[in-house]
Amino acid sequence: MSFNTIVTNMPSISVKGNAMPESPIRKLVPYAEDAKKRGTKVYHLNIGQPDIKTPKVALDAIKNNNLEVLAYARSEGSEEYRKKLAMYYAKNDIQVNASDIIATTGGSEALLFTFGSIMDADDEVIIPEPFYANYNGFSTASGVKVVPVVSKIEDNFALPPIEDFEQLISPKTKAILICNPGNPTGYLYSKEEIKKLAVLVKKHDLFLIADEVYREFAYEGLTHYSILQESSIEENAIVIDSVSKRYSMCGARIGCIVSKNKNVVNTALKFAQARLSPPTYALIASEAALETPQSYFDAVIEEYVERRDTLIRELQKIDGVKVASPKGAFYCIAQLPVENTDHFAQWLLEKYDFQNETIMVAPAAGFYSTKGLGLDQVRIAYVLNKEDLIRSVTILKEALKVYND
Repeated sequence: MSFNTIVTNMPSISVKGNAMPESPIRKLVPYAEDAKKRGTKVYHLNIGQPDIKTPKVALDAIKNNNLEVLAYARSEGSEEYRKKLAMYYAKNDIQVNASDIIATTGGSEALLFTFGSIMDADDEVIIPEPFYANYNGFSTASGVKVVPVVSKIEDNFALPPIEDFEQLISPKTKAILICNPGNPTGYLYSKEEIKKLAVLVKKHDLFLIADEVYREFAYEGLTHYSILQESSIEENAIVIDSVSKRYSMCGARIGCIVSKNKNVVNTALKFAQARLSPPTYALIASEAALETPQSYFDAVIEEYVERRDTLIRELQKIDGVKVASPKGAFYCIAQLPVENTDHFAQWLLEKYDFQNETIMVAPAAGFYSTKGLGLDQVRIAYVLNKEDLIRSVTILKEALKVYND
């Protein structure tokens, strides 16, 4: 080969890398940033980043600590933190010990460790859709296949019939995964629905994984019922949790795996050891956050109920818009009179403004695994104050007039 020969071949990206989905929540960020550079105000309805203040006790724990060496934490989190977590769960009628808990770098890592611990490549996990978009990413990263079972906006995204789950179970099925209360739907599973799932996973010897990071956010006098309250499935139940939403501490990146199944916990610990430890400062803040008084949550829930009611009321005023009524978390799915909300969401940021303002929403197709579903839906996070939510819906109403003209 001549030294003058130009080689144009390039190293290739992995099949898994090419298969990794973009985040429907974050993929439009460059368009939002460009809009801001043009001087357009953007109302962010796309991401579940609460504007609620982080508890002062958590922030003070970082400011006032006297560490001289910022050392590694234990891979599973300190025993003191996990003991305090167990006490927190006991207050919620969930009886676990510190040894049943592994602290992780956010709920995201907890899910990745769980998938790695209980599933092999090409194994299957059944998930009611729409679901948290990153479940697609976690599954792809783990080589696991998502098998969706469809819930419908007409049913307010209630748990699909158990028969729908059962007909999807195959020899490759290892788990059912739910988010309760749900992201992106805001649906809160009832005690009866959880019991139906408990019977199902026991019958078929499956794991039941519940992402319960929105546990505190239950409205209208309803209460959250954890899968860990079902004593019959102690060996089947795995809870994913996080401080991110509970204490408005998304940047802390502290979550946990909770399970009475010792094989699951011991296996997940090996993954935790491989990544060394969760961040020490964030653990300090998270431990302190457990001292947050109930009055904090009472005020936060009251605020979210008012925001939810404001958002739903305003959306229902727009012709052609259908919206589910969330009973928990701080999201809702809205069905819009457009064919493709991916295009519409980008158009809102790239080509539209109303009185020099626009909105950023999350196209809902990315929250489905089934191709073609959710194309006319968006997820809206009601994490803005009521005045901003009203203004955002006004912008949406005016934008739809222009877009559909």
